[in-house]
Amino acid sequence: MKHLCLAVFLLVFCDSIAHAQWVQQPFLSDADLRGLCVVSAKVAWVSGTKGIYGRTTDAGKTWSVGTVPGAEKLDFRDVEAFDERRAYLLSAGPGDKSQIYKTEDGGKTWGLQFKNPDRDGFFNAFAFWDDKHGVALGDPVKGQFQLIVTEDGGTNWRPLAGTNLPPALPNEGAFAASGTCLITHGKNDVWFCTGGAKTARVFHSADRGRNWTVSPTPIRAGIASAGIFSISFRDRNNGLIVGGDYRKPNDSGATAALTRDGGKTWTLLDRPFAYRSGVAWAKDRWVVVGTSGSDYSQDDGAMWKVLDRNNYNSVGFTAMGEGWAVGPRGRIAKFAK
Repeated sequence: MKHLCLAVFLLVFCDSIAHAQWVQQPFLSDADLRGLCVVSAKVAWVSGTKGIYGRTTDAGKTWSVGTVPGAEKLDFRDVEAFDERRAYLLSAGPGDKSQIYKTEDGGKTWGLQFKNPDRDGFFNAFAFWDDKHGVALGDPVKGQFQLIVTEDGGTNWRPLAGTNLPPALPNEGAFAASGTCLITHGKNDVWFCTGGAKTARVFHSADRGRNWTVSPTPIRAGIASAGIFSISFRDRNNGLIVGGDYRKPNDSGATAALTRDGGKTWTLLDRPFAYRSGVAWAKDRWVVVGTSGSDYSQDDGAMWKVLDRNNYNSVGFTAMGEGWAVGPRGRIAKFAK
């Protein structure tokens, strides 16, 4: 009887793993979605082209969709939120197309907080340590990555001063593919990842951007369309980067690497998948998404299982494992185990 019970338990356990899947949810817009912020099991925000944002407060049963007034031509590549009322949107684009908006009433009204004054600039993503302190990342101007910070909830954004950020390599930049080329962790850590140059690199600061180190990675690089597209950490030391060549979305090899020392060194995965633009930690597994599908691993990247073959741009989860993925033409899917 003991062995029979164990066998039944293992069968149920394995079956629950096998049936992890995305459940598609209706979204009343054909905008391409790239921004995603999962606040809680019930609250999530999304953003995308045509100045679109969306919000659910009932775990995805319904989504409210809106357009930021005056921003109809902007592409909101990133969204960061703290609850069902407070959220920020970042649009990516050249010059003054890079903007930051904030709402404090669930999207009823939006205030413009920042408009990039440099016509050579291009902002890719932003992230927050708490509801007052945040940082945004822009591509290099005159060989230097652009970083701005806020210490008052976005009322003021200013260039990060006193930083020893290493200079960019020729043709190096960040990818605004999922809003996750820049992340914060804990009270002080921030990382961002790059591509486009001869080497794909990860930058790290342990003091909110005052001092930086940079590490090379084995992710595919060397051309403008290749590099690291997303970075995530499950704790301060253990992280995963994903990427590849977005112009060759079905090519595998050198698309993901792990770190166990906070990003100082990176080890290429032995069993790579195709190009992926988003990665997130989901309580007990890594989940990655891209134009050719999504996968997950419950053994820290040693083995990967396919979730589906749909096109997704970004993925996000709560600490308890509730999550969503978003993609082109209003695609939203909720993770179900």
